[in-house]
Amino acid sequence: MKYLLLCFMTLLACNSTPKKNQAKDDGVVPNVESPAIITGANQTENYLKLLEGKKVGVVANQTSVIFKDASEETHTHIVDSLIAMNVNVTTVFAPEHGFRGTADAGEYIEDGVDEKTGLPVFSLYGKNRKPPAEFLENIDVMLFDVQDVGVRFYTYISTLHYVMEIAAELNIPVIVLDRPNPNGHYIDGPILESDVKSFVGMHPVPIVYGMTIGEYGKMINGEKWLDNGIQCDLTVVPLQNYTYASEYDLPILPSPNLPNAKSINLYPSVCFFEGTTVSCGRGTEMQFQIFGAPYLPKDQFDFSFTPQPNFGAKTPKHEGKVCYGKDLRTVEPLNEIRLDWLIEAYTATSDKKTFFNDFFKKLAGTTKLKAQIEQGMSIEDIKATWQPGLESFKETRAKYLLYN
Repeated sequence: MKYLLLCFMTLLACNSTPKKNQAKDDGVVPNVESPAIITGANQTENYLKLLEGKKVGVVANQTSVIFKDASEETHTHIVDSLIAMNVNVTTVFAPEHGFRGTADAGEYIEDGVDEKTGLPVFSLYGKNRKPPAEFLENIDVMLFDVQDVGVRFYTYISTLHYVMEIAAELNIPVIVLDRPNPNGHYIDGPILESDVKSFVGMHPVPIVYGMTIGEYGKMINGEKWLDNGIQCDLTVVPLQNYTYASEYDLPILPSPNLPNAKSINLYPSVCFFEGTTVSCGRGTEMQFQIFGAPYLPKDQFDFSFTPQPNFGAKTPKHEGKVCYGKDLRTVEPLNEIRLDWLIEAYTATSDKKTFFNDFFKKLAGTTKLKAQIEQGMSIEDIKATWQPGLESFKETRAKYLLYN
């Protein structure tokens, strides 16, 4: 009875308050409300049966929750929920930022034990990016439930790749509980080139790829991007009531330095500054919503801030120094990658030879963008070079879509 009641409650629960319908072709917005989006995690009736009698490994962080009602104000962590439903969870795997989501970007994360459940927590952002086979000795099925933001250099899709790869090698099924993509409404950026492949870019996709993490997993599998072309026994529990036009504000921070919807929308464009000497606001409360550096001319860049250590940024770039730049918090929501801020900062920098660092080519996924900016190419001409790759990618993407 307890099991049936929990299933019924989670069936009713959802992870998004109703949103107004998008404007029709004539520009009129119907005065009706769209059904609430229901995450894969909330559809326990569609995956608990796959876990019965199995030893379960869970890839999770602070976003991995089951919502109790449409307000999104109450929820339980999926690991706690599964244990309460008598699922035999044996192991937890933590991506970048850790199981509870408190680590800095790029911070080395140690293995440990979850204080609440006593479960072993193996880090996938420490000495291991791909789980060693011995980590899966006590696992019959892997459950992956992490909120993504739909950007190539956000590392959760790389973690998914490696989880699928080791699972395929060991013949362990993987279940992905799908979640919305807050940047799913557009596709843009250069396609990753193989010679700059890294953990912040593993696959030949653009920076913004317009897919949910479940669809992305299907593409990894279908395109045989896993080592030696192996394929994983993959099941995706899809979202309900979701389209790429759906408005979706993440109810839980996906990582410490993406504090709100504006930062998530600006992230694909502002994150380029991570590969330069310009700060993107780490060490403030406006992460990825501002940019600046001490050397930028204050008469041209009239917004100032001083980075200081804070939650998610223990040693921020230009710590304690006044940075001059721009405040992007009032910029209209983006439907494309903006290059003008990056180019403006580069142009205003006197020491251009030190502006870019080696990380820039990994973020861009190409060595060409740095050279194009240094050569003074226009934004229009730069973006024109992306188009053949984008058109080819859209054809590949179409094979794996679960939503309209």
